[in-house]
Amino acid sequence: MLGLSMTAYGEGSLKGFERWVERAKRLGFDFIEVVSEWPHYLTGETVNSFREVADSYGMKITVHAPFSDINIASFNDRIRRASLEIIRETVRLAAELDAVSVTVHPGHCSPVSIRNRERYLDIHRRSLRRVAEWGVEYGVAVGVENMPRFPILDAQTAGRLLELVDGLEVGVTFDLGHLNTAGGGFDGFLRMFRDRIVHVHLHDNSGAADEHLALGEGTVPWGEVLPKLSGVAMALEVRSVESARKSLEFLKNLHW
Repeated sequence: MLGLSMTAYGEGSLKGFERWVERAKRLGFDFIEVVSEWPHYLTGETVNSFREVADSYGMKITVHAPFSDINIASFNDRIRRASLEIIRETVRLAAELDAVSVTVHPGHCSPVSIRNRERYLDIHRRSLRRVAEWGVEYGVAVGVENMPRFPILDAQTAGRLLELVDGLEVGVTFDLGHLNTAGGGFDGFLRMFRDRIVHVHLHDNSGAADEHLALGEGTVPWGEVLPKLSGVAMALEVRSVESARKSLEFLKNLHW
């Protein structure tokens, strides 16, 4: 299955959402990824709108949980509890949408966590254990996403992601563009997580920054990696419908 993420939805409200889903359907996408970020969070007030539009076009849904203003690895108990409650609500609402999967970002570093690495890892893993439990409780596949190269972000490499999720009943969302900014190592990532990948994000970049370009406009080795990812839902995380169209043409030229 190939879907289109709401990273390609540029409007400030949901007024144009149905028109956007119609365009995605017309282009041939199988599902849409609801990105629960400002200004179109997935909430109890919006869940029915997302479901009704997707159902009317026969589109399945994946969900990307909020990430911009939360930190499940925060040393501040109130911030961490609030962040986890938001994730729990998102997983619960994703279950209402019969979502294929939910993508969750790991926590990120702060000045205090950098100075207290062992404590930070313990807090982080305890939070991820709760996220894993909610996936089981609500019957939704949850994938923890690898992050792009950026100073405060965690889980930029396969080894570090494994350190965070090892032994937890949680899946992985494999973001190829993110990994490209962190030095690549696609085969190693697949060897480590092949059986745990529940979702894949597709976008391109030059390797220096997380640019979310159309496929083929950067340096991700698509022809080498995509054939090894059969059988898992993939979402294009590009910035516009036009970039999505270009990406589809690129995939057709790859005979994929």
